[in-house]
Amino acid sequence: MDHRDQPEPSSPRAVVIGGGIGGLTAALALHRRGVPVTVHERAASLEPVGAGLALAPNALRALDRLGIGDRLRALAAPHPAIGVRHPSGRWLARTGSDAVEAFFGDKLIAVARADVIDALVDALPAGAVRTGSRAELVEPGDARTPAVVRTADGERPAELVVGADGIRSATRGLLFPHHPGPRYSGFTTWRSVIARPPRPPFAAGEVWGRGRLAGVVPLADGRVYVYGAALAPAGARAADGDERAELLRRYGGWCAPVPELFASADPAGVLRHDVWELADPLPAYHLGRVALLGDAAHAMCPFQGQGACQAIEDAVVLAAGVRPGEDPAAALAGYTAARLPRATAIVNGSRAVGALVARRSPLTVLARDLALSAAGLLPDRLLLGRASATYDWHPPALDGPRAT
Repeated sequence: MDHRDQPEPSSPRAVVIGGGIGGLTAALALHRRGVPVTVHERAASLEPVGAGLALAPNALRALDRLGIGDRLRALAAPHPAIGVRHPSGRWLARTGSDAVEAFFGDKLIAVARADVIDALVDALPAGAVRTGSRAELVEPGDARTPAVVRTADGERPAELVVGADGIRSATRGLLFPHHPGPRYSGFTTWRSVIARPPRPPFAAGEVWGRGRLAGVVPLADGRVYVYGAALAPAGARAADGDERAELLRRYGGWCAPVPELFASADPAGVLRHDVWELADPLPAYHLGRVALLGDAAHAMCPFQGQGACQAIEDAVVLAAGVRPGEDPAAALAGYTAARLPRATAIVNGSRAVGALVARRSPLTVLARDLALSAAGLLPDRLLLGRASATYDWHPPALDGPRAT
Protein backbone atom coordinates (compact mmCIF):
# COMPACT_ATOMS: atom_id res chain seq x y z
CA MET A 1 0.00 0.00 0.00
CA ASP A 2 1.46 3.35 -1.02
CA HIS A 3 -0.36 6.51 -0.01
CA ARG A 4 2.00 9.19 -1.31
CA ASP A 5 -0.31 10.21 -4.13
CA GLN A 6 -0.88 13.73 -2.87
CA PRO A 7 1.55 16.31 -1.51
CA GLU A 8 1.60 17.22 2.17
CA PRO A 9 -0.28 20.40 3.08
CA SER A 10 2.09 23.32 3.61
CA SER A 11 0.91 23.98 7.19
CA PRO A 12 -0.88 20.96 8.65
CA ARG A 13 -2.72 21.64 11.88
CA ALA A 14 -1.86 18.21 13.24
CA VAL A 15 1.06 15.90 12.46
CA VAL A 16 1.07 12.24 13.45
CA ILE A 17 4.48 10.56 13.66
CA GLY A 18 3.96 6.85 13.00
CA GLY A 19 1.47 4.98 10.85
CA GLY A 20 0.63 2.01 13.04
CA ILE A 21 -2.76 1.24 14.59
CA GLY A 22 -2.52 4.05 17.15
CA GLY A 23 -1.26 6.69 14.74
CA LEU A 24 -3.85 5.92 12.08
CA THR A 25 -6.66 5.82 14.63
CA ALA A 26 -5.56 9.18 16.00
CA ALA A 27 -5.49 10.61 12.48
CA LEU A 28 -8.99 9.35 11.75
CA ALA A 29 -10.36 10.60 15.06
CA LEU A 30 -8.86 14.06 14.47
CA HIS A 31 -10.21 14.03 10.93
CA ARG A 32 -13.67 13.28 12.31
CA ARG A 33 -13.25 16.37 14.49
CA GLY A 34 -12.50 18.50 11.47
CA VAL A 35 -8.79 18.83 12.17
CA PRO A 36 -6.53 18.68 9.08
CA VAL A 37 -3.99 15.94 9.78
CA THR A 38 -0.98 14.37 8.10
CA VAL A 39 0.52 11.02 9.06
CA HIS A 40 4.23 10.40 8.48
CA GLU A 41 5.28 6.75 8.34
CA ARG A 42 8.95 6.06 7.73
CA ALA A 43 8.35 2.59 6.24
CA ALA A 44 7.91 2.44 2.49
CA SER A 45 4.44 0.95 2.87
CA LEU A 46 1.82 0.25 5.51
CA GLU A 47 2.27 -3.51 5.32
CA PRO A 48 1.63 -4.33 8.97
CA VAL A 49 4.16 -5.94 11.27
CA GLY A 50 2.20 -8.59 13.14
CA ALA A 51 -0.36 -11.21 12.36
CA GLY A 52 -3.57 -11.14 14.35
CA LEU A 53 -5.14 -8.59 16.65
CA ALA A 54 -7.63 -8.88 19.50
CA LEU A 55 -10.32 -6.20 19.69
CA ALA A 56 -12.18 -6.20 22.98
CA PRO A 57 -15.49 -4.42 23.61
CA ASN A 58 -13.74 -1.29 24.87
CA ALA A 59 -11.85 -0.89 21.58
CA LEU A 60 -14.83 -1.79 19.42
CA ARG A 61 -16.89 0.96 21.04
CA ALA A 62 -14.15 3.44 20.23
CA LEU A 63 -13.99 2.23 16.63
CA ASP A 64 -17.76 2.66 16.41
CA ARG A 65 -17.20 6.35 17.11
CA LEU A 66 -15.05 6.38 13.97
CA GLY A 67 -17.55 4.50 11.85
CA ILE A 68 -15.50 1.34 11.24
CA GLY A 69 -16.50 -0.96 14.10
CA ASP A 70 -19.10 -2.91 12.13
CA ARG A 71 -16.72 -3.38 9.21
CA LEU A 72 -14.29 -5.15 11.53
CA ARG A 73 -16.97 -7.16 13.33
CA ALA A 74 -18.02 -8.51 9.94
CA LEU A 75 -14.46 -9.78 9.35
CA ALA A 76 -14.25 -11.75 12.60
CA ALA A 77 -14.74 -15.50 12.73
CA PRO A 78 -17.33 -16.64 15.30
CA HIS A 79 -15.88 -18.21 18.45
CA PRO A 80 -18.41 -20.32 20.40
CA ALA A 81 -16.14 -20.35 23.47
CA ILE A 82 -12.82 -19.01 24.72
CA GLY A 83 -10.67 -20.18 27.58
CA VAL A 84 -7.41 -21.58 28.95
CA ARG A 85 -6.22 -25.19 28.79
CA HIS A 86 -3.45 -27.27 30.33
CA PRO A 87 -0.83 -28.64 27.85
CA SER A 88 -2.57 -32.02 28.24
CA GLY A 89 -5.69 -30.51 26.66
CA ARG A 90 -7.75 -30.30 29.86
CA TRP A 91 -9.75 -27.07 30.11
CA LEU A 92 -8.83 -24.99 33.14
CA ALA A 93 -11.37 -22.20 32.55
CA ARG A 94 -13.79 -21.52 29.74
CA THR A 95 -16.69 -19.23 28.95
CA GLY A 96 -18.99 -18.79 25.98
CA SER A 97 -18.63 -15.91 23.56
CA ASP A 98 -22.35 -15.26 23.88
CA ALA A 99 -21.87 -14.75 27.61
CA VAL A 100 -19.16 -12.17 26.91
CA GLU A 101 -21.43 -10.29 24.52
CA ALA A 102 -24.38 -10.43 26.90
CA PHE A 103 -22.32 -9.18 29.84
CA PHE A 104 -20.44 -6.37 28.10
CA GLY A 105 -22.88 -5.55 25.33
CA ASP A 106 -20.34 -6.34 22.62
CA LYS A 107 -18.09 -9.04 21.28
CA LEU A 108 -14.48 -9.98 21.83
CA ILE A 109 -13.16 -10.50 18.31
CA ALA A 110 -9.91 -11.27 16.52
CA VAL A 111 -9.03 -9.94 13.09
CA ALA A 112 -5.94 -9.72 10.94
CA ARG A 113 -3.93 -6.61 11.71
CA ALA A 114 -3.86 -5.82 7.99
CA ASP A 115 -7.66 -5.58 8.00
CA VAL A 116 -7.59 -2.97 10.75
CA ILE A 117 -4.94 -0.95 8.89
CA ASP A 118 -7.00 -1.08 5.69
CA ALA A 119 -10.19 0.02 7.45
CA LEU A 120 -8.46 3.02 9.01
CA VAL A 121 -6.70 4.11 5.82
CA ASP A 122 -9.84 3.74 3.72
CA ALA A 123 -11.68 6.11 6.06
CA LEU A 124 -8.99 8.81 5.81
CA PRO A 125 -8.86 11.35 3.01
CA ALA A 126 -6.47 10.63 0.15
CA GLY A 127 -3.03 12.03 0.82
CA ALA A 128 -3.41 12.09 4.60
CA VAL A 129 -0.89 9.25 4.99
CA ARG A 130 2.63 9.70 3.67
CA THR A 131 4.65 6.49 3.56
CA GLY A 132 8.43 6.47 3.15
CA SER A 133 8.37 9.77 5.04
CA ARG A 134 10.53 10.05 8.12
CA ALA A 135 9.47 12.74 10.59
CA GLU A 136 10.99 13.76 13.88
CA LEU A 137 10.06 16.22 16.56
CA VAL A 138 12.42 19.17 16.87
CA GLU A 139 10.61 21.40 19.37
CA PRO A 140 7.51 20.52 21.41
CA GLY A 141 6.22 24.09 21.43
CA ASP A 142 4.10 25.62 24.16
CA ALA A 143 0.90 27.59 24.63
CA ARG A 144 2.28 30.49 22.57
CA THR A 145 4.47 28.83 19.96
CA PRO A 146 3.83 25.88 17.64
CA ALA A 147 5.71 22.62 17.75
CA VAL A 148 8.29 22.02 15.04
CA VAL A 149 8.59 18.79 13.07
CA ARG A 150 11.38 17.97 10.63
CA THR A 151 10.53 15.99 7.49
CA ALA A 152 12.25 15.47 4.15
CA ASP A 153 10.68 18.78 3.09
CA GLY A 154 12.34 20.65 5.93
CA GLU A 155 11.15 21.93 9.28
CA ARG A 156 7.46 22.72 9.62
CA PRO A 157 5.29 24.16 12.38
CA ALA A 158 2.43 22.12 13.79
CA GLU A 159 -0.31 23.11 16.17
CA LEU A 160 -0.51 19.54 17.44
CA VAL A 161 1.88 16.61 17.17
CA VAL A 162 0.93 13.02 17.99
CA GLY A 163 3.89 10.80 18.82
CA ALA A 164 2.80 7.30 17.78
CA ASP A 165 6.28 6.08 16.96
CA GLY A 166 6.31 2.91 18.99
CA ILE A 167 8.14 1.48 21.94
CA ARG A 168 11.50 2.99 20.91
CA SER A 169 9.84 6.37 20.44
CA ALA A 170 12.26 9.15 19.61
CA THR A 171 9.45 11.58 20.38
CA ARG A 172 9.18 10.25 23.93
CA GLY A 173 12.93 10.49 24.31
CA LEU A 174 12.91 14.17 23.39
CA LEU A 175 10.00 14.97 25.71
CA PHE A 176 11.21 12.95 28.70
CA PRO A 177 14.97 12.41 28.30
CA HIS A 178 15.44 11.23 31.89
CA HIS A 179 12.84 8.48 31.76
CA PRO A 180 14.51 5.03 31.94
CA GLY A 181 12.67 3.81 28.85
CA PRO A 182 11.49 0.29 28.05
CA ARG A 183 12.47 -2.72 30.13
CA TYR A 184 12.69 -6.32 28.91
CA SER A 185 9.79 -8.36 30.28
CA GLY A 186 11.60 -11.70 30.19
CA PHE A 187 9.35 -13.03 27.42
CA THR A 188 9.85 -13.56 23.72
CA THR A 189 6.92 -14.15 21.36
CA TRP A 190 6.23 -15.89 18.06
CA ARG A 191 3.27 -15.10 15.77
CA SER A 192 2.00 -16.45 12.49
CA VAL A 193 -1.16 -16.74 10.40
CA ILE A 194 -1.88 -20.19 8.97
CA ALA A 195 -3.61 -19.76 5.62
CA ARG A 196 -4.59 -23.42 5.17
CA PRO A 197 -4.69 -25.02 8.60
CA PRO A 198 -5.07 -28.79 9.01
CA ARG A 199 -8.42 -30.09 10.21
CA PRO A 200 -10.34 -26.88 10.94
CA PRO A 201 -12.25 -25.53 12.82
CA PHE A 202 -10.43 -24.94 16.10
CA ALA A 203 -11.52 -23.66 19.49
CA ALA A 204 -10.17 -20.25 20.40
CA GLY A 205 -8.07 -19.95 23.51
CA GLU A 206 -4.70 -20.35 25.13
CA VAL A 207 -2.71 -23.26 26.54
CA TRP A 208 -0.62 -22.44 29.61
CA GLY A 209 2.46 -24.43 30.54
CA ARG A 210 5.53 -23.83 32.66
CA GLY A 211 6.95 -20.43 31.74
CA ARG A 212 5.25 -20.42 28.35
CA LEU A 213 1.93 -20.36 26.57
CA ALA A 214 0.47 -20.89 23.12
CA GLY A 215 -2.62 -19.34 21.60
CA VAL A 216 -5.01 -20.36 18.82
CA VAL A 217 -7.39 -17.78 17.30
CA PRO A 218 -9.54 -18.58 14.24
CA LEU A 219 -9.76 -15.73 11.73
CA ALA A 220 -12.03 -15.09 8.77
CA ASP A 221 -11.80 -17.20 5.59
CA GLY A 222 -10.62 -20.28 7.49
CA ARG A 223 -7.27 -18.80 8.53
CA VAL A 224 -5.88 -19.28 12.04
CA TYR A 225 -3.71 -16.89 14.03
CA VAL A 226 -1.28 -18.77 16.27
CA TYR A 227 1.20 -17.43 18.76
CA GLY A 228 3.54 -18.48 21.50
CA ALA A 229 5.22 -16.69 24.39
CA ALA A 230 8.05 -18.09 26.50
CA LEU A 231 10.66 -16.97 28.97
CA ALA A 232 13.96 -16.44 27.16
CA PRO A 233 17.01 -14.16 27.35
CA ALA A 234 16.63 -10.88 25.49
CA GLY A 235 17.89 -11.15 21.94
CA ALA A 236 17.93 -14.96 21.88
CA ARG A 237 17.05 -16.63 18.59
CA ALA A 238 16.73 -20.19 17.31
CA ALA A 239 20.18 -21.76 17.15
CA ASP A 240 19.61 -22.93 13.58
CA GLY A 241 17.80 -19.75 12.54
CA ASP A 242 14.53 -21.65 12.05
CA GLU A 243 11.92 -20.19 14.40
CA ARG A 244 9.26 -22.66 13.29
CA ALA A 245 11.54 -25.49 14.36
CA GLU A 246 12.07 -23.67 17.65
CA LEU A 247 8.30 -23.61 18.19
CA LEU A 248 8.10 -27.33 17.60
CA ARG A 249 10.94 -27.95 20.04
CA ARG A 250 9.10 -25.97 22.71
CA TYR A 251 5.50 -26.99 21.98
CA GLY A 252 5.71 -30.25 20.02
CA GLY A 253 4.45 -32.34 22.93
CA TRP A 254 1.45 -30.16 23.74
CA CYS A 255 -2.19 -30.93 23.04
CA ALA A 256 -3.73 -30.68 19.59
CA PRO A 257 -3.96 -28.55 17.58
CA VAL A 258 -0.94 -26.58 18.83
CA PRO A 259 1.84 -28.78 17.34
CA GLU A 260 -0.04 -29.30 14.05
CA LEU A 261 -0.63 -25.60 13.58
CA PHE A 262 2.95 -24.62 14.33
CA ALA A 263 4.17 -27.37 11.98
CA SER A 264 2.00 -25.99 9.17
CA ALA A 265 3.28 -22.43 9.52
CA ASP A 266 5.35 -20.97 6.70
CA PRO A 267 8.87 -20.65 8.20
CA ALA A 268 9.28 -17.27 6.51
CA GLY A 269 6.02 -16.09 8.08
CA VAL A 270 6.90 -16.83 11.70
CA LEU A 271 7.62 -13.54 13.44
CA ARG A 272 9.67 -13.48 16.63
CA HIS A 273 9.90 -10.41 18.85
CA ASP A 274 11.04 -9.87 22.40
CA VAL A 275 8.50 -8.20 24.68
CA TRP A 276 9.56 -4.88 26.12
CA GLU A 277 7.37 -2.74 28.33
CA LEU A 278 7.32 0.71 29.92
CA ALA A 279 7.30 -0.64 33.46
CA ASP A 280 7.96 2.86 34.83
CA PRO A 281 5.03 5.16 33.99
CA LEU A 282 5.75 8.42 32.26
CA PRO A 283 5.10 11.59 34.28
CA ALA A 284 2.60 12.65 31.61
CA TYR A 285 1.46 11.69 28.13
CA HIS A 286 2.01 15.17 26.80
CA LEU A 287 4.40 18.09 26.84
CA GLY A 288 3.87 21.39 25.06
CA ARG A 289 1.86 20.66 21.92
CA VAL A 290 2.85 17.00 21.72
CA ALA A 291 0.82 13.96 22.83
CA LEU A 292 2.16 10.42 23.09
CA LEU A 293 -0.07 7.41 22.55
CA GLY A 294 0.07 3.65 22.21
CA ASP A 295 3.42 1.95 22.78
CA ALA A 296 5.19 5.32 22.83
CA ALA A 297 3.21 6.16 25.98
CA HIS A 298 2.53 2.83 27.71
CA ALA A 299 4.02 -0.23 26.01
CA MET A 300 2.76 -3.31 27.82
CA CYS A 301 3.02 -7.08 27.89
CA PRO A 302 0.53 -8.81 25.57
CA PHE A 303 -1.09 -11.03 28.18
CA GLN A 304 -4.39 -9.14 28.35
CA GLY A 305 -4.59 -8.47 24.61
CA GLN A 306 -4.92 -4.74 25.29
CA GLY A 307 -1.93 -3.12 23.58
CA ALA A 308 -3.73 -2.05 20.41
CA CYS A 309 -7.01 -1.56 22.29
CA GLN A 310 -5.43 1.00 24.59
CA ALA A 311 -3.86 2.84 21.65
CA ILE A 312 -7.32 3.04 20.08
CA GLU A 313 -8.75 4.40 23.34
CA ASP A 314 -5.93 6.97 23.48
CA ALA A 315 -6.73 8.20 19.99
CA VAL A 316 -10.43 8.77 20.58
CA VAL A 317 -9.92 10.44 23.97
CA LEU A 318 -7.25 12.73 22.54
CA ALA A 319 -9.40 13.81 19.59
CA ALA A 320 -12.51 14.24 21.73
CA GLY A 321 -10.71 16.89 23.76
CA VAL A 322 -9.67 18.88 20.70
CA ARG A 323 -12.28 21.56 20.01
CA PRO A 324 -12.43 22.74 16.40
CA GLY A 325 -11.45 26.38 16.14
CA GLU A 326 -9.61 26.33 19.47
CA ASP A 327 -5.96 25.81 20.33
CA PRO A 328 -5.48 22.01 20.47
CA ALA A 329 -2.72 22.36 23.05
CA ALA A 330 -5.37 23.17 25.64
CA ALA A 331 -6.74 19.63 25.38
CA LEU A 332 -3.53 17.81 26.26
CA ALA A 333 -3.59 18.15 30.05
CA GLY A 334 -7.06 16.61 30.03
CA TYR A 335 -5.78 13.82 27.80
CA THR A 336 -3.06 12.90 30.29
CA ALA A 337 -5.50 13.10 33.20
CA ALA A 338 -7.93 10.76 31.45
CA ARG A 339 -5.47 8.25 30.07
CA LEU A 340 -2.44 7.91 32.34
CA PRO A 341 -4.16 6.27 35.35
CA ARG A 342 -6.18 3.84 33.22
CA ALA A 343 -3.34 2.81 30.92
CA THR A 344 -0.94 2.43 33.85
CA ALA A 345 -3.39 0.10 35.60
CA ILE A 346 -3.66 -2.05 32.48
CA VAL A 347 0.13 -2.12 32.04
CA ASN A 348 0.40 -3.38 35.62
CA GLY A 349 -2.40 -5.89 35.12
CA SER A 350 -0.77 -7.28 31.98
CA ARG A 351 2.49 -7.69 33.87
CA ALA A 352 0.67 -9.52 36.67
CA VAL A 353 -0.83 -11.99 34.19
CA GLY A 354 2.64 -12.44 32.71
CA ALA A 355 3.92 -13.33 36.17
CA LEU A 356 1.37 -16.17 36.30
CA VAL A 357 2.50 -17.45 32.90
CA ALA A 358 6.12 -17.20 34.06
CA ARG A 359 5.69 -19.71 36.87
CA ARG A 360 7.91 -22.74 36.33
CA SER A 361 8.23 -24.72 39.55
CA PRO A 362 5.77 -27.64 39.78
CA LEU A 363 4.16 -26.36 42.99
CA THR A 364 3.60 -22.80 41.80
CA VAL A 365 2.29 -24.01 38.42
CA LEU A 366 -0.09 -26.39 40.20
CA ALA A 367 -1.33 -23.57 42.45
CA ARG A 368 -1.90 -21.37 39.41
CA ASP A 369 -3.78 -24.07 37.53
CA LEU A 370 -5.96 -24.84 40.54
CA ALA A 371 -6.81 -21.16 40.84
CA LEU A 372 -7.73 -21.01 37.15
CA SER A 373 -9.88 -24.12 37.51
CA ALA A 374 -11.65 -22.63 40.53
CA ALA A 375 -12.30 -19.42 38.59
CA GLY A 376 -13.69 -21.49 35.74
CA LEU A 377 -16.36 -22.86 38.11
CA LEU A 378 -17.66 -19.39 38.89
CA PRO A 379 -20.87 -18.16 37.26
CA ASP A 380 -20.22 -16.12 34.11
CA ARG A 381 -21.26 -12.90 35.80
CA LEU A 382 -18.57 -13.33 38.45
CA LEU A 383 -15.88 -14.60 36.09
CA LEU A 384 -16.49 -11.87 33.53
CA GLY A 385 -16.88 -9.24 36.22
CA ARG A 386 -13.15 -9.48 36.80
CA ALA A 387 -12.62 -7.97 33.35
CA SER A 388 -15.13 -5.17 33.83
CA ALA A 389 -12.54 -2.54 34.68
CA THR A 390 -10.94 -3.12 31.28
CA TYR A 391 -13.81 -4.03 28.98
CA ASP A 392 -16.62 -1.90 30.39
CA TRP A 393 -15.11 1.37 29.14
CA HIS A 394 -17.11 3.74 26.98
CA PRO A 395 -15.52 6.37 24.71
CA PRO A 396 -16.35 10.06 24.76
CA ALA A 397 -18.45 11.50 21.95
CA LEU A 398 -16.64 12.91 18.93
CA ASP A 399 -18.90 15.90 18.43
CA GLY A 400 -17.85 18.37 15.78
CA PRO A 401 -18.33 19.34 12.18
CA ARG A 402 -17.19 15.94 10.88
CA ALA A 403 -18.07 13.62 13.76
CA THR A 404 -20.17 11.28 11.61
